[in-house]
Amino acid sequence: MDPKRLGYVFALTAMLIFSVQDAISKHLGTFYPPVFIAMLRFWAFGAFAMALGARSPGGLKRAAATKRPGLQVLRGVLLALQIALVIMAFTTVGLARTQAILASGPIFVALLSMPLLGERVGWRRWTAIGVGLCGVLIVVNPVGVAFDLNALLPLICAMMFALYVIATRLVSRDDTASTSFFYLGVAGAAAISLIGPFFWTDLAAADWLWMGLLCMTGMASHYLLIRAYDLLDAAAVQPLTYLQVVLAAVIGTSVFGETLTLNMVLGSAIVVAAGIFTVWRESVVARRRVADNKGK
Repeated sequence: MDPKRLGYVFALTAMLIFSVQDAISKHLGTFYPPVFIAMLRFWAFGAFAMALGARSPGGLKRAAATKRPGLQVLRGVLLALQIALVIMAFTTVGLARTQAILASGPIFVALLSMPLLGERVGWRRWTAIGVGLCGVLIVVNPVGVAFDLNALLPLICAMMFALYVIATRLVSRDDTASTSFFYLGVAGAAAISLIGPFFWTDLAAADWLWMGLLCMTGMASHYLLIRAYDLLDAAAVQPLTYLQVVLAAVIGTSVFGETLTLNMVLGSAIVVAAGIFTVWRESVVARRRVADNKGK
């Protein structure tokens, strides 16, 4: 198969698995503490990251070699805590609404890239950021009669993920992707293990099967996404991640009986459109910057 086409297959399959993974997380989060679920999931993720590191050229020693140890650990801590909060959001806010708000991640990345990465943002991206934030407000609906403060939880998760992406961009200047993946799994597992045991709960026999499936889907989805990024540009992969919003709406309504409101549908459409434009514009600026550097 053509490498580019194969990259799209990997990306689309990863999005499908991520959606199944979210549904399992919501199911388990209804009965067990989210931190406990996130810990078991990161134990499997950490073991997977170490196994991949051991099999890579140079083994674990090379995989663990980093010039930015503090930032690498911070990435793992951020993602581990963010996943625990996302599971909590799935159970309190709903799968569909949470994913609609999480779709604002690229918008917050663009917003934070100015003070944290020193990037310049032109009027086009400023406009997309403003429009996207308006879409988030429509989904959250803070002036609604039935406004729920829990709706702020996925918003916090979106901001945390944006910080994780910013940290990832910073470490990518000095470390390889394999090193970043290694620290993500190992540091995340270590961080969540500091608090997870205090929430230990005995799983029912049937739920151990769900937990095992959650761990397997987590490893498979991340591996497929890595392969997709190996074959495609980030600008090609990122828009496909918005399929999770659609899939979350389908699963949320058909499996968990959630209700889609006009605010959610309209706000989600605005957020997704603004996010896709932001990612596209960033890729245009990046290509232009590379071309200018080659011309000097």
